[in-house]
Amino acid sequence: MDGGNQSGVPEFLLLGITESPEGQQLLFWMFLSMYLVTVVGNVLIILAISFDSRLHTPMYFFLANLSFTDLFFVTNTIPKMLVNLQSQNKAISYVGCLIQLYFLISLVTLDNFILATMAYDRYVAICRPLHYIVAMSPGLCIMLLCFCWVTCLLYGLFLVLFMTRVTFCGSQKIHYIFCEMYVLLSLACSNTQVIKTVQMISGCLFFFTPLGIIIMSYVWIVRAILQIPSASGKYKAFSTCASHMAVVSLFYGTLSTVYLQPVHTYSLRESVATVMYAVVAPMMNPFIYSLRNKDMQGAMGRLFLGKTFQRVT
Repeated sequence: MDGGNQSGVPEFLLLGITESPEGQQLLFWMFLSMYLVTVVGNVLIILAISFDSRLHTPMYFFLANLSFTDLFFVTNTIPKMLVNLQSQNKAISYVGCLIQLYFLISLVTLDNFILATMAYDRYVAICRPLHYIVAMSPGLCIMLLCFCWVTCLLYGLFLVLFMTRVTFCGSQKIHYIFCEMYVLLSLACSNTQVIKTVQMISGCLFFFTPLGIIIMSYVWIVRAILQIPSASGKYKAFSTCASHMAVVSLFYGTLSTVYLQPVHTYSLRESVATVMYAVVAPMMNPFIYSLRNKDMQGAMGRLFLGKTFQRVT
């Protein structure tokens, strides 16, 4: 991989999904609406968990961090996208592009890790209920979360430092909604084989390891649920996992559509799938966890109505 001076590449052009003025106006209002819904939904989740002592449990502790990660993730990408849709100047600086890429990598990886941690929490709660208080103690939960954050932030830094060694030349037009690693590498004029190999190996490690933990956790959870004699007991145990399973399916389904394919086929065709995991998934998570979760519904009611809601319930 050739090192080079990137001073000749002061900026990139984020052209987005379409260059049609009518299409851009439609996308602006659509993305603005989705962004506002995402921000409000995830902030409400964080506030409800923070102010309701009933939700001060490991599951909701991790959920609050997942909401914070989603909030940070959409704020890293959508505001710049909205500005570009309303402006003739669609430029993003080289440094700004790398910063956006750093948080994109770190936060997507962090989502993977937090979802895996939440799956482990459900495994302990259902399969090892007598050991739950010890196995998911506050100290251990904080240590798990710190491990997730530090690992993911260092991983993002690791890949971005590799990107600083890539030389760009010729067209700097990015037909995409944000600075994404594969897209940037397609614009490089230096040898990118090493960084592509490193990215593929590390990406598989950080993608499949959390997914493997989730799958194994749910294999044991399903086995434990099937051994419960009563139908009501089975339903109660399954209902504690339903929201998490829905979020996992949405996240990994959209993410795999974008990334689990040969690099040479990665093109504009994946824009819809990218929007799904970058915008739709963070927006839907608060709805998924609120609509089927009575504890969260109660916390939302107490957050808005306070003592009035407590008297009604």
